[in-house]
Amino acid sequence: MSSSSVSVIGLGSMARALAARALAGGNSVEVVGRDEAKARALAAELGGGATAGTFGAAPAGDLVILAVPYAGAASVVAEYGEALAGKTVIDITNTSNAEATDLVTAEGTSGAQEIAKALPASTKVVKAFNTVFGHILDKGGSLDVLFAGDDAQAKASVSAFIESLGLRPLDAGGLEVARWLEGTGLLMISLAGHGVGNFNFSLSLDLAG
Repeated sequence: MSSSSVSVIGLGSMARALAARALAGGNSVEVVGRDEAKARALAAELGGGATAGTFGAAPAGDLVILAVPYAGAASVVAEYGEALAGKTVIDITNTSNAEATDLVTAEGTSGAQEIAKALPASTKVVKAFNTVFGHILDKGGSLDVLFAGDDAQAKASVSAFIESLGLRPLDAGGLEVARWLEGTGLLMISLAGHGVGNFNFSLSLDLAG
């Protein structure tokens, strides 16, 4: 299985979970955050050759995981600017409001598409991982990961990366579908507060035949 060079921007629980699984899958990992001391501490905690990068500088990884809340994603992308040129950015954000009753993005667009507009033209955006909870990733085991994007080569790279984590990649289509993936994330949060009653579940597809 091929390995990837990955930079994770963000130091939260989802960033930590993805970085740990990426390392376990044989990928090289750089973690990056505004607080460089925390980034260095996380890299040391992760081990496996993980390094800490400098916020705003060109990421070492060909794949860049944007693991920050959607509310702050635009400012992060703006600070990086041309430093993300030529990279494949994996947007994992969810765009639900605080009540998990609606999306904060306008009709006909998505967080991933808005992020793409703010990036250099040579940067490719793939939506992925927003339908998987971080603590479920931490538990290990195989999960389904839905992803969407417009660039075939970028999607192939992200699909291979997902497989390296021991997960099953499921291509949902072009980046316009990201709105519905974000809607699925909202649905999962709402389920956790209602019918399921907790966040200890995952979304999976039963591929019959």
